[in-house]
Amino acid sequence: MKNKQMRKYSCLITCIFTVLFFSAFSQTPSKENGVFKEYKAGFYQNNILKSINTVDVNKRQQSPPKYFAFDFKGKEYPTDIEKYKKYWHNNPLSQGRAGTCWCFATTSFFETEIFRTTGKKIKISEMFTAYWEYVERAKAFVENRGDVYFAEGSEAVSVVRIMKLYGAVPSQVYSGLKSGQEFHNHKEMFNEMNQYLVSIKNNNNWNEAEVVKTIKSILNYYMGIPPEKFEFEGEKYTPQTFLKNQLKLKPDNYFSFMSTMEIAYNQKGELVEDDNWWHCDDYYNVSLNDFSNIIINSLKKGYTISICGDVSEPGYDRYTEVGIIPDFDIPSEYINENSRQFRLSNKTTTDDHCLHIVGYFEKDSQFWFLVKDSGSGGFDGEHKGYRFWSEDYIKLKMMNILVHKDGASEILNKIVK
Repeated sequence: MKNKQMRKYSCLITCIFTVLFFSAFSQTPSKENGVFKEYKAGFYQNNILKSINTVDVNKRQQSPPKYFAFDFKGKEYPTDIEKYKKYWHNNPLSQGRAGTCWCFATTSFFETEIFRTTGKKIKISEMFTAYWEYVERAKAFVENRGDVYFAEGSEAVSVVRIMKLYGAVPSQVYSGLKSGQEFHNHKEMFNEMNQYLVSIKNNNNWNEAEVVKTIKSILNYYMGIPPEKFEFEGEKYTPQTFLKNQLKLKPDNYFSFMSTMEIAYNQKGELVEDDNWWHCDDYYNVSLNDFSNIIINSLKKGYTISICGDVSEPGYDRYTEVGIIPDFDIPSEYINENSRQFRLSNKTTTDDHCLHIVGYFEKDSQFWFLVKDSGSGGFDGEHKGYRFWSEDYIKLKMMNILVHKDGASEILNKIVK
């Protein structure tokens, strides 16, 4: 009997110890929750649309849709701009009702580059670039017999391309706005151009000179005629001489990078994305680790980055202004080349917005990035025109970047011979 009792007590003690052991060392990680949120009218409805008309505003307010998103309630993130290492940039500017984020982000990037190399604070015209982008797109539409993706979106590298072809101008000589117009509104302009090009295709009327002339007339009506000559600070310029002599930009010094498992690393390839409408294949494809390191090392060395990727995510919030990856999407430790490629391949990561990274902050061995945003949602939070992204968000959701060659020198030295 005594031995049985001893065995019983010994078994009980072992069970208690086992429960305590696994309780201490096998805790289930805290889960992050999602909630359905009701859409609230923000900067887009209350500022941009109201400056144009009230019809769309009233429609949106009558039937607000709900959407699934991360529950940010009670969470804290590094959103104190003063803690970030920042580089000079012009103040955030709304792109209005125009799908030209690619141009706003990359123009801002080049303005910072001009300050870095010359010390000059100059505001460049985004719309000068957008104007000639549409002209080049119309030419390609004719050349390819309509087999061209004609839309408002494009890529950062398109700004480089247009600069090479047409130069650049200061914003004060070409705003792209009509008198009294507060925000860009390209909806009607784009629809008119698109309908015209559809008619060209339907009628098989491939006269490039006539098409370009008509597209220019539409652009001229809505945006104004871009200058061929102008004065700036008492000097006379053309767009090309302004780029070379005043801005002193050298477009060939800027390189684009992407990270996809579809092609071999450390070689050039095409960014397969609708907005890369002219099938540019000058993107250097690098590993995810190298992609992330280019961004971090560039910022540490004093170079900012134009970046494009996906902002339609449950962890992307216009009021808290942060971009994070909730663990109900994927835990941080599982974010790697495979999870990134999975989202690229099934199209849950797309290139729907371009922005400008202007600073960084290191917290608990993780990097956070200060991002300048021209989109309307970027003006809904406390810091108008800014976002705060986690390192995980960039690794999983950003598709491509544009940076000065010296910012990516360690990687380029492995590629460019």
